[in-house]
Amino acid sequence: MATHEAEARPFQLEEITTTCSPATLAQARELLLEYGRFVIAQPVCARFCYGSLEKEAARLPLSYYEQGGGCLLAHVHGEPTGFVAWRTLPISVAPVAWELKRLWVRPNGRGRGLGRALTQAVLDRAAAAGCKAVFLDTVPASMDAAYRLYLHMGFEPCAQYNDNPVEELAYLVKRL
Repeated sequence: MATHEAEARPFQLEEITTTCSPATLAQARELLLEYGRFVIAQPVCARFCYGSLEKEAARLPLSYYEQGGGCLLAHVHGEPTGFVAWRTLPISVAPVAWELKRLWVRPNGRGRGLGRALTQAVLDRAAAAGCKAVFLDTVPASMDAAYRLYLHMGFEPCAQYNDNPVEELAYLVKRL
């Protein structure tokens, strides 16, 4: 990306690694848990397991590294504002594919293109890694803006690819 483009964006993306500071890891964990609190507050998401998410957050970034993935933290004017993660899907689901997980942008960061930038960063990493597709699941009734964003970015409906117990899920894929 050209320097002038990075300067024009009101946010920065940071890959979460095991060498990140404890403060950065805490920020990423808090955003991930905030996502989970949002999800369980949705009536159609009653079967979402927050306990599993707490374990996932406690082990960041290893909870994604160990599944062939990673995660990104976004800052707006220095404040942690967005999060996204990804993992490799089993070959039995789709050969050479990733799953986009846990996209979350705090309300004060919405409308800045942050969700798009986080999603695109995962797509770019997937393409660079030789992936053929990126899958995701979402609940359009609760996450309408994200659902519309995914469709606008070229994701298309696909068959169910996981055993997510949440009701009213839409399954999407973007071929790379």
